[in-house]
Amino acid sequence: MKNSIILSRFGAVLMAAAVLMCTSCGASRNSGRKTADEARVERLIQERLDARSFRVDVDRMLPIRGGSQVLTSPYSITVDGSRLLSHLPYMGVAYNVPYGGGKVLGFEADIASYREEAAGPDSRKIILTTDNGEDLLTYTLTVFTNGKATVDVMSRNREPISFLGSLNPEFDPRQPEE
Repeated sequence: MKNSIILSRFGAVLMAAAVLMCTSCGASRNSGRKTADEARVERLIQERLDARSFRVDVDRMLPIRGGSQVLTSPYSITVDGSRLLSHLPYMGVAYNVPYGGGKVLGFEADIASYREEAAGPDSRKIILTTDNGEDLLTYTLTVFTNGKATVDVMSRNREPISFLGSLNPEFDPRQPEE
């Protein structure tokens, strides 16, 4: 009886090992194609960032107070040369705002300063400031080579807020959308 239990366990271990080996072989065959796609996406992302012509689509909001929120509507920021188009939601405390709430994070304005700082080997950190006529805002974008991005917004009149999303390497703000 003991021998049959040991043999059945040994057989189960051998079966699991065989399944894992077959799975890893399939994954290694697919990884070559994925690497080529990753390299293409990385090259397109670098080109967009170098040209200062890109859009980051955000899908998660992380306010200072409360938990993170999944965004069900399309929100984004677009950098096109020296212009910033900010279409982001806001949730937090406002210290000094115009009557009616103001522009918040939904505006188009000139970029006052644009600079890059050192980041990790797989990311680029972009810091830009703008004045939307009601507030001075600093956007800090960290864009990773796979296209994932974080957007941190600091305001003079509101609590900071962060967003998670991705840079679409196929999107060109200078081309009309179809």
